[in-house]
Amino acid sequence: MSVITYRQALRDTLRDEMARDENVMLLGEEIGLFEGSYKITEGMLKEFGERRVRDTPISEEGFVGAAVGAAMLGLRPVVEVMTINFSMIAIDQIINHAAKVYGMFGGQTSVPMVIRTPGGGGQQLGATHSQNIELFYAFVPGLKVIAPSSPADAAAMLRAAVRDDDPVLLLENLGLYNSKGEVPDGDESVAEIGRAAVTREGSDITLIGYSRMASASLQVAEQLAEQDISVEVVDLRSLRPLDRQTVVDSVRKTGCAVMAEDDWLTYGIGAEIAASIQEGAFDYLDAPVRRVAMAEVPLPYAKPLETAALPSAESITTAVKETLSAVGKRVG
Repeated sequence: MSVITYRQALRDTLRDEMARDENVMLLGEEIGLFEGSYKITEGMLKEFGERRVRDTPISEEGFVGAAVGAAMLGLRPVVEVMTINFSMIAIDQIINHAAKVYGMFGGQTSVPMVIRTPGGGGQQLGATHSQNIELFYAFVPGLKVIAPSSPADAAAMLRAAVRDDDPVLLLENLGLYNSKGEVPDGDESVAEIGRAAVTREGSDITLIGYSRMASASLQVAEQLAEQDISVEVVDLRSLRPLDRQTVVDSVRKTGCAVMAEDDWLTYGIGAEIAASIQEGAFDYLDAPVRRVAMAEVPLPYAKPLETAALPSAESITTAVKETLSAVGKRVG
């Protein structure tokens, strides 16, 4: 068992998949000579050459469209879009082509491609470079959208995405790149896309998150355990397909739920989770589902304002304690 960063887990898995299958290729801005803005593709050009590691022009619509065509013809392109904010320039290629080809052509051709892209605030990158707009893509049938929160999941879910015959958007939160976790040596596990994980069992309340907020939720649960508050944590891991059943089963056990997300509250992923709980566990609820999300503002650049706008461990803890207090459960 090795302890490695989220960044290293992605890099190692990408290298392994390139070595395993010669049809896997990389495309993106500055991923070759510069080795990527976040160094995920470090060493790839030297090892695999220009045929399989392609530096592209600064044209997201162009290189994502090229990847769609390459995938239709049998390759397995892995595209790095420098931030999810820039994916909006390629949104037509992603939503109207990658997601639609299989259905519109009656299954005659698939689009086995991966789009890796980081997002999230906390890095003082300003309002247009700090967004979590995964909802744009999770809304669309034909795409798979995944959001690993740990190095082990980053490896297993990237491996699954590369081998999947459908287009997959893999979300990488900037705040997770340097986080560390255990990854089994020689691990070649392939995650099941569309399956949530109960990362900590508990009995008092269910805490649900994905990506950075799944990691933060686990930390909150561990801290609250010291106050004799038993929190069950559900990491969604996949936003499409969405594993509603694991969420519902957990809430039926605990009777309370808090959803934590890094995007805006209105129309967010949390709204879908709350609706799923209402439909599947209404008779088991002791309190309304509580949601914790980002302030509904363009994210400020100034660090104190940026920090105040983002959800935090403290805001999650407050929501958990207020929910438990409302139903008469003892809180420390």
